[in-house]
Amino acid sequence: MTAPAAPPPGTPLPAQTGPTDAEQSTTAEQSTAEPAAAAALWSATADRAQQALTDHFQTRLLGPRLLLNTSPPRLGQLLTFNYWWLAHAVEVRVDGAERRGGRTAPGGTERLRLAQQSYDGIRLRNRGRLFNHYFDDMGWLALAAVRLYDLSGERRCLDDAISLWRYIAENGAANAPERGVAWRDSQLDYRNAPTNGAFAILSARLASRASDPRFDGAANRSLEYIARTFVSGTGDLADLVADGINRQGDGALDAHWLFTYNQGLYIGALVEAFDRTGDPETLERATRTARASIDRLAPTGLFLGEPANLAERGGGDAGLFKGIFVRYLGLLLDRLDPAGDGFRMLGAFLTASTDLLAPNGIPLAADDWSHPPGRTTALSTQLSAVMALEARARFERLALR
Repeated sequence: MTAPAAPPPGTPLPAQTGPTDAEQSTTAEQSTAEPAAAAALWSATADRAQQALTDHFQTRLLGPRLLLNTSPPRLGQLLTFNYWWLAHAVEVRVDGAERRGGRTAPGGTERLRLAQQSYDGIRLRNRGRLFNHYFDDMGWLALAAVRLYDLSGERRCLDDAISLWRYIAENGAANAPERGVAWRDSQLDYRNAPTNGAFAILSARLASRASDPRFDGAANRSLEYIARTFVSGTGDLADLVADGINRQGDGALDAHWLFTYNQGLYIGALVEAFDRTGDPETLERATRTARASIDRLAPTGLFLGEPANLAERGGGDAGLFKGIFVRYLGLLLDRLDPAGDGFRMLGAFLTASTDLLAPNGIPLAADDWSHPPGRTTALSTQLSAVMALEARARFERLALR
């Protein structure tokens, strides 16, 4: 809606009369009802997205602990084990449980059960083991385990997260922790942003939940390493997170490999630093990266430039990327001043993108949130959509505080 034009300078203002008691009461009720109605609407939308995840990616044949990689199922994808996708499935269910009131509320109890089933399914698919060959995968699972611990109070989840952290630290960064964590055990000289971003957030969260002083040191060291190594660009690359370094053994930085989830993880690590230190400069850095990410990667208002296949097959790992960005963008918005420019700009991006997603992405989503899906939707793509809608529901609840 276009704002009314201001009167010319010097134009007398019309006489003002104070509102009656009835008018004041009506205005107060409307101002309260509108945010409450929006929060209820987006909570219901997130519920529909959660239910679609159940309806379209769970089957009686596989049971509730296992999720399909695509909907409808594709024969070539039935046996593929996407460890890190399933870690995000756990987090998505935790999102829903927290929104519905936690483990003691009826709606929260059901979402908690789904989170626990997905978590147990990862161990089942991984032959009873926590660990695999990719340090970023294990970081994602550890983050999910911490959140499941917070929700459920199950000590085994925190113990799993600590075991994963130790495995990553001892095997992915044993020789030179100041040089970050490797991507996988067969390529120990290659560091990338997703592995180190997840490890930074994990270290910070464990520092506030366990007594080992190594967690706090690792959180600080990891954030410094990411900033020094991957956020070193200038000009149109300023404040953006490069993907990796030494991928081909030549020491080169993949400066132009810009993916939304790397930006989101850096934002998340800075938010964790703010929570630990109270330093407002960390939020300023996070806001700069969020704004730069949107300016560079979403010039039309939606993230479309990543290598997800937007045709009928869709998905792949990149299907998850923008959902991860939105998850951590939501945590940043929780901590920004609602009267500030950063909050307004970033909040407008979240609302505009999810306004497009909601009518197109339920029951199933596409990689392009402005369009309905093709014949097949990947689990990664669907999880991204649920993350975004949960973030929108959380954002709408901010107005009720």
